[in-house]
Amino acid sequence: MLGTIAGLVSCSVDMPKQTQSSFETMTVEKSDIELPYKFSARMKGQNDVTVTPQVSGQLVKICVAEGQQVKQGQTLFVIDQRNAQLDLEAAEANLQAALAQENSAKLEYESNKNLFEKKIVSSYMLSNSENSYKQAQAAVAQARASVNRAKVNLGFCTIKASVSGIIGEIPVRAGDQVSPMTQLTMLSGNATMNAEISITEAIIENMVQEGIKIADKEKYLAQMPEATFVMKNGTEYPYKGRMVSMTGVVNAATGSLTVKVSFPNPDGHLYSGIQGTVVIPFNEKDVIIVPQNAVVRLQDKSLVYKVQADSTATAIDVTTEDTSNGKDFIITSGLNVGDKIVTTGANNVTEGQKVLF
Repeated sequence: MLGTIAGLVSCSVDMPKQTQSSFETMTVEKSDIELPYKFSARMKGQNDVTVTPQVSGQLVKICVAEGQQVKQGQTLFVIDQRNAQLDLEAAEANLQAALAQENSAKLEYESNKNLFEKKIVSSYMLSNSENSYKQAQAAVAQARASVNRAKVNLGFCTIKASVSGIIGEIPVRAGDQVSPMTQLTMLSGNATMNAEISITEAIIENMVQEGIKIADKEKYLAQMPEATFVMKNGTEYPYKGRMVSMTGVVNAATGSLTVKVSFPNPDGHLYSGIQGTVVIPFNEKDVIIVPQNAVVRLQDKSLVYKVQADSTATAIDVTTEDTSNGKDFIITSGLNVGDKIVTTGANNVTEGQKVLF
């Protein structure tokens, strides 16, 4: 044994030494942070119009194609005009006949009026002729109305775009019989697009904290930051949007308000039905912000190691709110201003361990 010990000493064998880990710490403070709130949304044209005919007839011409950009007043569809043209001609003929009848009644009335002044005819005959003249005038007015109605119906045979926009699906074909119940297409007025989102209860509470009342919602919307629209493929739409309207009633089932965010669409890149995410930055004031590496996830708990006065670490349960920036958490409970916590290396801390700092 003495020889073995002497051999070990002579070979200078190093025994393993216990090493201590070093950690980084921070003192908890309150600060402000801008959070990107994200809302699922579907785009809709500000002036989406369902195109239907106002008269019945055979569709003889389709002047546009699906997906085509059209201008206000541009012809979209043409319905057979022959019956409407015949109705107009008949109404104009009836008007001419009514005018002739009115002229005859007028002459008779004026003649009886002169004769009555000379006491040649009775007041009864004068009254009858006056009534006949008034009836003829009414018939002329009715005939004129029929002509105008026939002109309107003839105009309805040519269906024009009520707004500028994009033509949607066209489910009909030339030769089909159409009526006011037939949907010819959907015209999406896409100069401006609206994304409808639901503002969550947490943001509503934030509004209350800022003293915003429902009566002041227009003022509130005017002060809101600009919004960004992100496509489903992750592409960010280049034009910013703004909140333009907000319902005044909270949905009892979801605890949210419905808000419309308006985006300009000068290049026509947005279409009705496009899905994506509306991102709106909101400022959180006087909150505790810690780096994500300071929070240790343990099953369903979130822990932060607080450094005690004797430099030992104690696990503290905390509740967190994601900032969506990929590097920070907001601590909503569990920590106080002035607390010192472990940041870098928190995953390696054990309860009661001496923390070197």
